[in-house]
Amino acid sequence: MTYEVKSLNEECGVFGIWGHPDAAKLTYFGLHSLQHRGQEGAGILSNDHGQLKRHRDMGLLSEVFREPANLDKLTGTGAIGHVRYATAGEASVDNIQPFLFRFHDMQFGLAHNGNLTNAESLKQELEQRGAIFSATSDSEILAHLIRRSHNPNLMGKIKEALSLVKGGFAYLLLFEDKLIAALDPNGFRPLSIGKMANGAVVVSSETCAFEVIGAEWIRDVKPGEIVIIDDNGIQYDSYTNDTQLAICSMEYIYFARPDSNIHGVNVHTARKRMGAQLAREFKHEADIVVGVPNSSLSAAMGFAEESGLPNEMGLIKNQYTQRTFIQPTQELREQGVRMKLSAVSGVVKGKRVVMIDDSIVRGTTSRRIVQLLKEAGATEVHVAIGSPALAYPCFYGIDIQTRQELIAANHTVEETCQIIGADSLTYLSIDGLINSIGIETDAPNGGLCVAYFDGDYPTPLYDYEEEYRRSLGDKTSFYK
Repeated sequence: MTYEVKSLNEECGVFGIWGHPDAAKLTYFGLHSLQHRGQEGAGILSNDHGQLKRHRDMGLLSEVFREPANLDKLTGTGAIGHVRYATAGEASVDNIQPFLFRFHDMQFGLAHNGNLTNAESLKQELEQRGAIFSATSDSEILAHLIRRSHNPNLMGKIKEALSLVKGGFAYLLLFEDKLIAALDPNGFRPLSIGKMANGAVVVSSETCAFEVIGAEWIRDVKPGEIVIIDDNGIQYDSYTNDTQLAICSMEYIYFARPDSNIHGVNVHTARKRMGAQLAREFKHEADIVVGVPNSSLSAAMGFAEESGLPNEMGLIKNQYTQRTFIQPTQELREQGVRMKLSAVSGVVKGKRVVMIDDSIVRGTTSRRIVQLLKEAGATEVHVAIGSPALAYPCFYGIDIQTRQELIAANHTVEETCQIIGADSLTYLSIDGLINSIGIETDAPNGGLCVAYFDGDYPTPLYDYEEEYRRSLGDKTSFYK
């Protein structure tokens, strides 16, 4: 569901390929599979025998490359691409990636998924040393750090730069003779490596992109790892040994496509297990289960199978509504629910409905959907959420960075239930979430970041620390 409905957005998606004569076109297809991760802008940078060429613009991928010439000019056997939704930096073409940096002795491109928690401090320090930034996003910082490193070789410069940036990041760097992928020490954002039949190597934010271009998954990039891809093959290295897997749990809950696999777990299967566990924790009588399309349908299937209740299509999503995410006002968010969703009266009338959704952010969407179902004749609407209560901000690449905007941070479950007009409200427990996803690891919280639910962040917050600590004592709410 797009911005005006859910108002919960991941920063972006990245895709790269090395060793294919149609690199840019395959990158286009790969990015198309990742369009759900960013709809604000898109770009592709290609490498043609060391010459880097780029096209980028605001809009969906199909809009940016509406003119065939924009893609045809991106010749070469290597490419990286990016689809963007901003959590840091204003909406302008200057912030659309990949970035391209040209120096007297080298050139390279950069694409970034995530959010740096020490970006402001690093930027101030770099500017004091004479750096000039052409964009307002935090992604450009790594390039300045690489360029200003005194390490004598390129890989040393990159490792030094990666050790200085903090937070969540998955980087793709395209040089004249290689493609480099790097992941933060906690692996907050997903990143996977694949291979095509002709030997070309691909890197993607999600494995769903591999299916589209006929690539076979090799493995996920590990926390703190650098992957160097060139004409000689793939080399794995690391820039730090201080790592601890903490993949963003919202990838499984909401962001990733159901046909993607992350750390050995299929997203659809994980969501079904979340729904089944939610059914075991649910304590109310009902007649039918209705999932909010599209990201909640898997959880609804699991809930229905576990509870024995019929899984009905009580809500229909209109696939062809005009995009309004460019102006994400409260009014547009509310109107967007009616534009996007319709309740099926013939299904829900006279029924006690369990409405399954993946999360509640502000409560606006849930309130409007409950209203739609009741206007369509549902006698009761019991809201069941396939994740724990979203009560704390994310600083690693999701656009929720204050507690004030989160309804669960300002109201009890009972108060939230009243605000959204439901007959009951049930959240999945944190343990239920962790066990349902089921990553094979001995890392804390099953290898997941669940800080959005319990406030226990796996890393220092750096530039965000002081403001966040102040917010913990701020009970001001705009819901009342």
